[in-house]
Parts: sequence; structure tokens; C-alpha cells
Amino acid sequence: MSAQQGTAGKVGAQGGITDKRLVVFASSLGTVFEWYDFYLYGSLAAIIAKQFFSGVNPTAAFIFALLAFAAGFAVRPFGALVFGRLGDLVGRKYTFLITIVIMGLSTFIVGLLPSYASIGILAPVVLIALRLLQGLALGGEYGGAATYVAEHAAPNRRGYMTSWIQTTATLGLFLSLLVILGVRTWMGEEAFAAWGWRIPFLVSIVLLGVSVWIRLRLNETPLFQQMKAEGKGSKAPLTEAFARWSNLKIVILALLGLTAGQAVVWYCGQFYALFFLTQTLKVDAATANILIALALLIGTPGFIFFGWLSDKIGRKYIILGGCLLAVITYFPVFHGLTHFANPALYAAQASAPVTVVANPDECSFQFNPVGTAKFLSSCDIAKGFLARNSVNYENEAAAAGAVAQIKIGDTVIESFDAHGLAGDDLKAKTDAFNTAVGDAIKAAGYPAKADPAQINYVVVVLLLIYLVILVTMVYGPIAAMLVELFPTRIRYTSMSLPYHIGNGWFGGFLPPVAFAMVAAKGDIYYGLWYPIVVAAMTFVIGLIFIRETKDHRIDVL
Repeated sequence: MSAQQGTAGKVGAQGGITDKRLVVFASSLGTVFEWYDFYLYGSLAAIIAKQFFSGVNPTAAFIFALLAFAAGFAVRPFGALVFGRLGDLVGRKYTFLITIVIMGLSTFIVGLLPSYASIGILAPVVLIALRLLQGLALGGEYGGAATYVAEHAAPNRRGYMTSWIQTTATLGLFLSLLVILGVRTWMGEEAFAAWGWRIPFLVSIVLLGVSVWIRLRLNETPLFQQMKAEGKGSKAPLTEAFARWSNLKIVILALLGLTAGQAVVWYCGQFYALFFLTQTLKVDAATANILIALALLIGTPGFIFFGWLSDKIGRKYIILGGCLLAVITYFPVFHGLTHFANPALYAAQASAPVTVVANPDECSFQFNPVGTAKFLSSCDIAKGFLARNSVNYENEAAAAGAVAQIKIGDTVIESFDAHGLAGDDLKAKTDAFNTAVGDAIKAAGYPAKADPAQINYVVVVLLLIYLVILVTMVYGPIAAMLVELFPTRIRYTSMSLPYHIGNGWFGGFLPPVAFAMVAAKGDIYYGLWYPIVVAAMTFVIGLIFIRETKDHRIDVL
């Protein structure tokens, strides 16, 4: 234990920072900047679509922009493999120094990249390549930061110290939105859309410089130095982590019994809650963002609290408790959001039943995570429109070959098949159908948007705070627990992969999966079954197979 305890001073023998508070600050600050870089793209996707994909029609351009955004999530597990291996071979400090340089430079270059109008197809190709580099870098960053802090922490404060890392995604999102809002307000919308959008990307070079300067002053972790000095490091981290069942089974259990449930609760409490407010309940986007921001601002200290509490009572039952509460309460909480954020919609759902009559063979499961699939059958068009407009409906089977119909009370509206339609013909059919159904659901009492005067802001914020508290329960202690599950020589590699598969795939695909489920079933709450089932799976597997790690010695090499 002496290697851990010999870091009391502010500057160590190598001249680097060793004071534990500064270690946490330096690691967390760099990770905040990485999340800032990563979120910029998502926040500015609509503008980026016009700048880099203008060679196609606007709809396809936005689809390709979303595809590039999704690519960053998809490659995160591969970044975990690449940089996890490097971190176990070369060291934690230098690896997460590399990840932040890759992330920062990739983001900065986006701000300089010529548009499609200037260099043609090369613009989107380079943009997607930069986006892939960002995803790879992010895949290596989290495991490095969490491992670095944990290997500096005293055993009885490991949960508390690593919980600061858990706040960084939220803070990075805040920072990106703040910079975008500031530049947008200062320049005006026209100038911002023309070229001012580049400024938030270019500012990242300053953040990169600060982060690199701070991280260069850090020492390698005491445990890694001790392991290297004693010649106990791994020569093949990937083989030891994933080709040996003794460790692979822990990786699988960490994914299914910890990070999968943690991820869906995290995404449901922040991103899906925002999606539900804006897309389903039709709350004005600015209002919804403010409500979510308030909930995050009030709830974010929960990360630190539950990290601290996990040092006292253990990590496992806090994380699993958050998953269990999600399973039990998601349906009533989201029903409550509907009732208090859009009471007119809540009333219409109860009083005006809608039915879709269609051949089941023509109805797709509209899972569309990157926006590239097209759903053109008359059933898909009818269900997609109703799902987007938050209309609950029942399903009734029709004969093969029949065109789908929507029944709203005594009104019957026939859908259309869009196969083979394009241009003006497709637009005319779509406009006519949308107008007819829109008028009918409006007459049935379904509001086009939430009435700001009817929103109960206090109750909505309280419900959102509750969702954020669940997020902090599952996320606050997770870094310490993942670190404690694996041996020092392959810790970086082993913990990074289940974390990024859980969060990049299980969590990242939550909104599109939930929307597809809603469109298939006709119930705006049906998509909640996805996070509920995953969280329930994690609760059961974690309860039975995952051991408590609070008192585990991570200094045993």
C-alpha cells in the first residue's frame, strides 16, 4: 500500500503533480473538454449538414450528418480496445494524453475544414474520418481517467474521488451548449449559420492546450510504476483480458450486470427525457432544454454524493438500486410528465381512441438509428405520422394488399404507398395525407404543441430531478466498481470495453429503439420497455453474479 500512500505532496520525484485533489482536477478537466468536443458535433448537426453534405437534398444531407454523428458512438468500443491495450502496456498518463490530443486536434480541424461547396466530396469524407477519430479517442479517454484517479486514491475514498470523473459528461454538455449559445447570441443567427459555427470548434484548441499542459505535469500512477518496476506488467493485455475465460467472464458480467443497465438509466434520464419532452409532448425546445438544465444543475451533486456513499456502504447495491427504481417507476414518472407538461394531450389520449387498420406484413419495425432507412409502405407512413405526433392508437389487421387506414372516431383516412414516388408527386401525396390526418387529430383534441400556460413547471422539474437522481445512483459509483473488478496489469483494457459497449451501444441506441417500439405498438410509453427490460436484466444478473468490490485491494499486482 506504500506506493499509493506516498503521494501526499503536490510535486513528486518526477516533478509532476501528485496532490490527490489536483490529480482529480486535472483528470476531470481534461475529460470535460473531451466531452465538450464530442457534443459540439451533435449540437450543430443541422448546420453541419448544410455545410458538408450540400451535394444532396436537405433531407439526405441531415441523414448523412446523423450517420457521421452515430459513427462516433459506434467506434467507441474499438477505441477502448486500442487505447486500453496501450494504457496497460505504456501507462495511463501517456495514453490519456494521446486521446485528448487526438480529440482536440480532430475537433479543431473540423473548424477549419472547407465546405462541400469548396472541395466537393472530399469535405464529407474528411469530416467522417475526423468523427471516427473522435469516437476512438473518447473510447480510450474514460477508462484512462477513471483508472488514473482510482490508482491514486486512498482505498476508503476511491468511490468519492472517481465520482468527479462521472460529472464530466454532463459538464461537457453544459460547456458546449454555453459556448454555442454565447457565440450565436453575439454574432446573430445568419452569421453564425454562415461561418460563426466554426468558432466553438476552433476554441477547442485553447482547451486542448490547457488540458495538455496540465496532463504533462502529472506523474504516472504509483501502482503502474510499481508494477513496471517489479516486471509484473502484461505483455498481451488483449489476450489476457478477452481470451482467458477467468477474466472474460468478468468482462461479460460487468457489461450485462452493471454497465448495460447503468447506460439505459443514464440515457433515459437525460437524453430520452429531453426527446420525450420535445418530440412526444411537443414542449418548445428552448423550454425543454431549460427544464432539463435545471434538473441537471440540481441533480448533478448526486454523482459526488453516491460516489461518497459507495465508500461507506458499497457500490453494488447503490447501482442496482437505481436500476430497480427505474424498473418500478419509469411508467408512472413518464405518465406524470405527460399529465403536467401537456395536459391537453393527456386528456385527448383518454377520450379520442385511434385505430390503424393495416396488413401486418406491410408494417416494419422502424428502427432507424442513423436515419438511412426509408419506410415507404402505407402502414409505415400511417404509424410513423401518428408516433411523431404523440397519438396513441390500436392496431387492427387488414387483408393482404389493402391500403392502410387511420380511424379517428367516425373519420377514416386512407394512407398511401410511397414506393416509386418522388419529387412533386411524393410531396403532394405526403402533404395531402399529413393535412388530412393533422386536421382530424386536431379536431379530436390532440394539440399541435404544448401550451406554455398549462405546463406545471414545478412538478415537471421535480420529476426530471428524480430521473437525474437515478442517473447519479447508477453512474456515480460505476467507475470505482469497474476499476476494482480487474487486476492492475489489464485494468485499463478490461474496464473500458464493457463501459463503452454499454454506453455507446445499449445506451446510445435508446432513442431510436424506443421510437421504433412506439411506432410498432401505438403507445407513446411503450418505448420505455427497452430501458426497463435492460435495467431489470442488469438488476438480476448483478444481484446474483456481481460481487461487492468496496473493500477489494487494487494494489495487489
